[in-house]
Amino acid sequence: MIRKLYDWTMSLAARPKALHALAGVSFAESSFFPVPPDVLLIPMVIAQRHRAWLIASVCTAASVLGGILGYAIGYYLFATIGQAVIDFYGLQATAAKFHDWYRDFGLYVILIKGLTPIPYKIVTIMSGAAQFDIWVFIAASIVTRGLRFFIVAGLLRQFGEPIRAFIERRLNILFFLFLLLVIGGFVALKYLA
Repeated sequence: MIRKLYDWTMSLAARPKALHALAGVSFAESSFFPVPPDVLLIPMVIAQRHRAWLIASVCTAASVLGGILGYAIGYYLFATIGQAVIDFYGLQATAAKFHDWYRDFGLYVILIKGLTPIPYKIVTIMSGAAQFDIWVFIAASIVTRGLRFFIVAGLLRQFGEPIRAFIERRLNILFFLFLLLVIGGFVALKYLA
């Protein structure tokens, strides 16, 4: 099953509309969607290493735009949609801590959390709820999301074929490690934040 999913993702990564799909996932992940854009970013760069910088640029731009939507949800609609997203992920206590952190360390919270597997949508929504400066939020989002996606794209561009061979040989274990990383981000946010 994992092999079929991998093969399907690799074939999707080479299609002309792949950048649109990546943009959609990156946008949605920054405000409400639980799946990180890496599930498309990684196979897309592996499949088309010569387009690594374009792929990372699209991923970054869409993620920042989605982050602005997440910010707006937190700023204007926290009591309804924002709280529903927080509740969906079971992060009510963490959201209260985030609010306090933003008051004291807003910029650093965005910069650090944007690079980690901690769900970025929580950062965007809580930035809006805390009424953090929108322009600082956008600038920090560009830096942190850009770093995250360009580092991944750069490593895959540089070491693509060996990485592809490594992934294909160890597909099952890597799939479960990736899944643990995503779940670990939610758990870390809930219990360590």
